Amino acid sequence: MTVIDRPEAPHTPPRQPLPGRALALVRNTWRGLTSMRTALVLLFLLALAAIPGALLPQRSLNEQKVAQYIADRPTLGPWMDRFELFDVFSSFWFTAVYVLLFISLVGCILPRVFDHYRALRTPPVRAPRNLARLPHHYADTVERSADEVIAHARRQLRGWRTEVREGGSVRPAGGSLPDHAGPGERSIERDGEITLSAEKGYTRELGNLVFHLALVGLLVAIAVGKLFGYEGSVIVIANNGPGFCTTSPAVFDSFRAGNVNDGTGMAPICVRVKDFEAEYLQNGQAEMFTSNIEYQAGADLQTDTWRTSTIQVNHPLRVAGDRLYLQGHGFAPTFTVTFPNGQTRTETVQWRPDDARTFLSSGVLRIDPPGGMYATEAERRKNQIAVEGLFAPTALLHGNLLTSSFPVMNDPAVAVDVYRGDTGLDTGKPQSLFSLDAEQIKQGRLTKEARVNLRPGESTTLSNGAKVTFDGAQEFVNLQVSHDPAQQWVLVSALAMMAGLLVSLLVKRRRIWIRVYPADAEAGTVDQRRTVVEMGGLARTDQAGWGSEFDTLRARLLDQQSGTENTGE
Repeated sequence: MTVIDRPEAPHTPPRQPLPGRALALVRNTWRGLTSMRTALVLLFLLALAAIPGALLPQRSLNEQKVAQYIADRPTLGPWMDRFELFDVFSSFWFTAVYVLLFISLVGCILPRVFDHYRALRTPPVRAPRNLARLPHHYADTVERSADEVIAHARRQLRGWRTEVREGGSVRPAGGSLPDHAGPGERSIERDGEITLSAEKGYTRELGNLVFHLALVGLLVAIAVGKLFGYEGSVIVIANNGPGFCTTSPAVFDSFRAGNVNDGTGMAPICVRVKDFEAEYLQNGQAEMFTSNIEYQAGADLQTDTWRTSTIQVNHPLRVAGDRLYLQGHGFAPTFTVTFPNGQTRTETVQWRPDDARTFLSSGVLRIDPPGGMYATEAERRKNQIAVEGLFAPTALLHGNLLTSSFPVMNDPAVAVDVYRGDTGLDTGKPQSLFSLDAEQIKQGRLTKEARVNLRPGESTTLSNGAKVTFDGAQEFVNLQVSHDPAQQWVLVSALAMMAGLLVSLLVKRRRIWIRVYPADAEAGTVDQRRTVVEMGGLARTDQAGWGSEFDTLRARLLDQQSGTENTGE
């Protein structure tokens, strides 16, 4: 009978159970996420993700600009809105990068903190067997004992972490080799040998850790500010009027609350704007905005005490944990409508600056007739007055076309269309502050009665006998009330980051070793007054400047002049 040898089937390792594979996947994912390379990539992605927030209008800052941007791009704009490019800093993708960066940094830093703690508790490493292989080396024979050389070197190494070892064992400071030192602790068999290990620059890693911990603190502080803070903007006429109080988000023209803040519980502050002054260069460029205000906060609200202050751009008022910023200004034209029965209505409404250089502004003003003037509500609505047009602080006319030549109110004028009819005030629909509803005009509910250029004191008369007079203009200021409970921690974290970065860049990590033993110890004859000295140095980071520092240390530690020959370098 013939036996045929069949080749054995290849050995297949047993398949790991599903829980083990899942655990390995989680472990490998965590290791990849918490690597410094991943943290750097996420930091780059975060900076890249912030670019659309700087280049595109953001809904939290100016919703009208966002709406206009989308309207100008009917195809691309809606898709950009779907990807939250107009709400970058609250978008899901920016938040995802932000959270992943935070987790990655924490996972990178915590192990390094424990490693650094262990390094601080670990004695400097033993001297290498061959010091001549180090980048910096010195060897010589001196007329002193080994103990004297080591003792002098140790006194000179203040601020360095040092360890003295005999025959491979640690010698306590000021003492001799312990009796219980075992033979395995001796790495050199040379009789009478003593080594000194010294290391300096541990604060470099400490500075590095402080920088990264402060970066995590900065991210946390910014996140807390976004969660619990709020910002509200309001336009106030600078004529010492009633002002506003931060009692509700409704008092603001625009309000943005934090993700976990509904706008309630705000610190009560009341503000009145006394005046406003703008300084310009000769070319019309703004130099400084200044506003004198009065405010109440805290106990002042109970005693009705008003305090005075001056705010400027980038110089806010800080009170009750909030900041009051002066963001900008503009002009608010004043019109008076004299109705046929002699009654008058005067309105002052802010108009939007369309030209930041000359402050040519556009806007609209709506005036409702006095109550009881008309028999029915329908009749009253048919006689509402609307004024829409342009305002120039320093008028410049090209024929009948009005423009502005300078942003200061030297020669104010308006070019307006005056309408009579239903302005839509009673419809309940939201209306633009700076333009009329085009549908009202298209449907004939608003009829244009006049198109005129007016200077202060001039007027025009409508077909029903009503007279519209341009009285001039006043300046308004745009104020922002901002609350950020973590603002101080943002500053502290930023300063800590700078301090840690400077320390990590300026401090050098270096090591030196000194080995001494009696002369002729290897030949079996020992001369206690003649000692062979070997010294080696190693810079663990940047080598720049270490050679000269090593020579200086050698001269100081071995009590030599700096010009002594370095035989091993």
